[in-house]
Amino acid sequence: MAGKAGKSRIIRPSALGAPSLGSRTALGQISRRKEPENFEFSFPTLNEYLTPNEQFYVRSHFSKPAIKLKSWRLRVEGAVEKEVAFSLGQLMKMPAEKRAVTLECAGNGRVFLAPKVAGDPWELGAVSNAEWTGVRLADVLAQAGLKSEAVEIILVGADEGEPDDPPKPPGKIHYARGVPVSKLDDVLLAYEMNGEALPDSHGAPLRAVVGGWYGMASVKWLTRVVVINRPFRGYFQSVDYSYWEEEAGMPIRVPITEMKVKAQISRPALHEVVPAGSDYRIAGAAWSGDSDVAKVEISTDGGKSYAKAKLLGEAVRHAWRFWEYFWKTPASPGTCTLMARATDSAGIEQPAEREKKYGNYVIWHTLPVEVHVG
Repeated sequence: MAGKAGKSRIIRPSALGAPSLGSRTALGQISRRKEPENFEFSFPTLNEYLTPNEQFYVRSHFSKPAIKLKSWRLRVEGAVEKEVAFSLGQLMKMPAEKRAVTLECAGNGRVFLAPKVAGDPWELGAVSNAEWTGVRLADVLAQAGLKSEAVEIILVGADEGEPDDPPKPPGKIHYARGVPVSKLDDVLLAYEMNGEALPDSHGAPLRAVVGGWYGMASVKWLTRVVVINRPFRGYFQSVDYSYWEEEAGMPIRVPITEMKVKAQISRPALHEVVPAGSDYRIAGAAWSGDSDVAKVEISTDGGKSYAKAKLLGEAVRHAWRFWEYFWKTPASPGTCTLMARATDSAGIEQPAEREKKYGNYVIWHTLPVEVHVG
């Protein structure tokens, strides 16, 4: 998605005080942590609607578990008429569905927050899009029979360990997140990614893909589905991946769930040098939660004014959408600040300011991209 007119060059960000790029993996991802694996997609290289498996960002909370496929089973238990267990072969014999779904880490863009916050220093690449193949969670639960009192479904992974930050439970815990019964139709249990068997780093043999929610809900290495008659209050839903909201004048802890509408610029990259007096193609992607992206606007003057960008392709629910804007760059050398903002079909517009209540998560405000005209 690079510009068509003229050539540009990228100045090393470290020389200009930009966030560190981190070390590169053999496959070109940016390493944020080697153990457990946390690798970022290089967002300035964005040019394919489906992110190749080897480029797709990796977010792991604990070490990759060792799973023996022969003995692996997905167990469904709790508030169901009968508890059942499925082998991968049995799941693959059920009606399959393909869905293009964008996943974004709730901490994507964290490195740009000031003052600095805790957590892995994600830049723009903790987001990717893939076509997932699997079976609907609703179809799996239909074979067990949901009881009338069912409220939430807990998705439990095989990965386990001790959380980094207190307050934390004693000993090791499995990674787990819950989704309400009302969200069932948006949950796919995927065993393929972009037409290939699900890679180990992405949760093989089976992972959840929760469309429209931040990536922490899409539990990898899935082994258990537990139906309960109350909202889930696990560590990764009440301590981590949660924020303070007000109810009846009092603060309450609320889990992070639906993705916010957001547009990101892929090219030009931060501190890139673009040709003066040329038609430069500003490009990127935008995504949202349960609403479609309706509009993307571009500012080339640091947010003082905006012009409408062109949306490319067709809207696909829960998947990102590419956009482009042709910018007549200034005739004289200098510095320009670019910004992109998106609006969804519900009329919600990407804000200009950070929402502090989210702490080090949900970074959805417009981010400035400083470029140099030369």
